[in-house]
Amino acid sequence: MKILIVEDQLSIVEFIRFNLEAENYEVDYALDGEEAIEKIKGDNFDLILMDLMLPKVDGITLTKLLRKNPETATIPIIMLTAKTTELDKVVGLEIGADDYITKPFSIRELIARVKALLRRTSFADQEESATLQLGGLIINAEEFTATLNGEVLELTLKEFLLLKMLVEHHGKVLTRDFLLEKVWGYDYAGESRTVDVHIRHLRSKLGKDAELIKTVRGIGYKAQ
Repeated sequence: MKILIVEDQLSIVEFIRFNLEAENYEVDYALDGEEAIEKIKGDNFDLILMDLMLPKVDGITLTKLLRKNPETATIPIIMLTAKTTELDKVVGLEIGADDYITKPFSIRELIARVKALLRRTSFADQEESATLQLGGLIINAEEFTATLNGEVLELTLKEFLLLKMLVEHHGKVLTRDFLLEKVWGYDYAGESRTVDVHIRHLRSKLGKDAELIKTVRGIGYKAQ
């Protein structure tokens, strides 16, 4: 699998690159947002590690551009940032990042998150053909698409997996911890806010059908 590192500090790039290549990943890098755009246009990447603060085109703008393009909308993105406030983390998730890790970080933790996210992506790609329906919502697990009343929903990887999990268990209350484990694939303890942010995004994209996802106060969510 091929990973793109977008980071303006070459020392950090080389550190991450060395350790990812030791795990048998193919790695390329870009030192600014404009270079990243050109690299992404010319190659197929399975995952992007992106710094929030980048020269020329910052990480927020770049992520928004990737999510608006159907050809890059589902590439998993892990945001690297020195910012540690909850607001910064929420902004990263709200613009379409699938995960984030703050600097300084443990390389073992970073690799664990990379593996978990790629494992979830691979699982989604390899699932057997199945169509789920709830009202006007139709999810095709094989084609990795979701439509609502005939209109295609533009979802990130995590949004798609989260919606699919809720629909698969519609009528049942799923706790935040359960959703974190099943959708994110590793111990994300203390970060239940992640689920809430993605649920809010899903409801926004469902529009007038947002009530398909119900909040069960103090527990989690269910599709109905």
